[in-house]
Amino acid sequence: MAEFNTHILVCGGTGCKASQSDLLKANLKNRLADHGLQNEVQVLQTGCFGFCEKGPIVKIQPDNTFYVSVEPKDAIEIVDEHILKGRKVEHLLFKDPKNDKRVDDSKQMDFYKKQVRIALRNCGFINPENIDEYIGNDGYAALGTCLENYKPTEVIDLIKKSGLRGRGGGGFPTGLKWEITNKVEADQKYVVCNADEGDPGAFMDRSILEGDPHSVIEAMAICGYCIGASKGLVYIRAEYPLAIKRLKVALEQAAEYGLLGKNILGSDFNFEIEIRYGAGAFVCGEETALIHSMEGLRGEPTFKPPFPSESGYMGKPTNVNNVETFANIPPIINKGADWFASIGTEKSKGTKVFALAGKINNVGLIEVPMGITLREVIYDIGGGIKDGKEFKAVQTGGPSGGCLTKDFLDTPIDYDNLLAAGSMMGSGGMIVMDEDDCMVSIAKFYLEFTLDESCGKCTPCRIGNKRLYEILDKISQGKGTNEDLDKLRLLSQVIKDSSLCGLGQTSPNPVLSTLDHFMDEYVAHVDHHKCPAGQCKALLSYHIDEEKCTGCTLCFRNCPVGAISGEKRGPHYIDQSLCIKCGICLEKCKFDAVKIA
Repeated sequence: MAEFNTHILVCGGTGCKASQSDLLKANLKNRLADHGLQNEVQVLQTGCFGFCEKGPIVKIQPDNTFYVSVEPKDAIEIVDEHILKGRKVEHLLFKDPKNDKRVDDSKQMDFYKKQVRIALRNCGFINPENIDEYIGNDGYAALGTCLENYKPTEVIDLIKKSGLRGRGGGGFPTGLKWEITNKVEADQKYVVCNADEGDPGAFMDRSILEGDPHSVIEAMAICGYCIGASKGLVYIRAEYPLAIKRLKVALEQAAEYGLLGKNILGSDFNFEIEIRYGAGAFVCGEETALIHSMEGLRGEPTFKPPFPSESGYMGKPTNVNNVETFANIPPIINKGADWFASIGTEKSKGTKVFALAGKINNVGLIEVPMGITLREVIYDIGGGIKDGKEFKAVQTGGPSGGCLTKDFLDTPIDYDNLLAAGSMMGSGGMIVMDEDDCMVSIAKFYLEFTLDESCGKCTPCRIGNKRLYEILDKISQGKGTNEDLDKLRLLSQVIKDSSLCGLGQTSPNPVLSTLDHFMDEYVAHVDHHKCPAGQCKALLSYHIDEEKCTGCTLCFRNCPVGAISGEKRGPHYIDQSLCIKCGICLEKCKFDAVKIA
């Protein structure tokens, strides 16, 4: 077997694969072979490094050089310059926007400085399809410790002491959930991993499964040992083909190594895991709807109690946790409850993974300690707002959350603070908006999403959200009234109070938060028939400034409906009765003559 002195790590997450990281990896291998270095330098595929804005990413070990935005053609230069001659490829290093200096080590980048990686500890560090690399980084040590040294109740006490709360959105204490399931007597129990991640812009659980599937498998086995379950189920949406592929590989390897199946690690503990596929229904992220879907039934929620811990899958006691929650379990066992509890805030321990997206410079996957402020996430880690625009709001918690303004930028991020601010933690989506975003349109976008994803079982969600959407659409068309604003708030509250499950109960949150913080924009739409952000097409009109128009005819030639007229080298005009407000004239004009009113 070859002994490698250098390793080239290539991001193999979904985003980087879409940017040809597979071809990049192949080119690196081929170039190394050209120089006869295939037995000295190993090229490895890893999971997501997190810095998605700058992918594909290549990292050279052991000197820890971090290359960004690497293209397949750059493979030759990396091998010839860095590997052969020991000279770093300067133009592939990250350029710090604050001083225009190149940075060669990820630890020096603002994007990583304030991160603490626990759930993401192995993502971008190991090959997710090689169980030996996971084992080489303390993999399955926690499972062995539990089976050899602890009783199930002792492990549960450890998880309770750590303060770990469910990372799927509700924040229920994980150890307490395990304890409840443990105490229920039954001939069969189940462990369910909820990998049905459906928030717009969210990719936390997907990235963990793509980059470190064994951590979830190990944690599910530990949970099975604690609650007395011999069967595990991973419910994952079929739209995650790469995560599914790597999870299947990991399950096969774990079974081959005797880490799943009968008499695990020589004990009397038996545990196996199956994969069940979801069809992309957002409501199936709710645990009772998820369980019904796995049973082959329509994915609809049911009243609780009874909770799944008492009567879940096939009517048996079932413990449901999401991917990120499980990913935290092995480190807690290995490093101790006190270590985990020392991170975060009094009531929210540990870290939280967020998918940072929207109008922000550093889009990516981040893991930060609870208690960090929104300002630190957006401006330090996220690098601020794109194109120097003004920050307007950040949506946390996905469609179930709310929009927080600049007044909340210094809010420490944890479950209680976000709820008090009118939003929520959710599963970890964080979408940043700038001055060009219309908050009426944002509320309408999220409501349209939840409207499409509602199972339709209960009237408040099925019909109430439809009426909410119609009112918002009416306002965005410039046809709203002040009475409609009152109806929005009243109807939102009724839906929150009377819907069956979390989807309906939280669906009005984007409406309520934008009403609370951006009432001036609603008033502008209703009273003045104007969209301050210039996003609502029905309220826009395009005009040509005669003094600036040179008569180049670009707008005339590109207008799809012939709404523009005028002579060559003379001023042009827009017929408002024909204009469809597509904005092509504004896009094509090179002389800043087209204006929006």
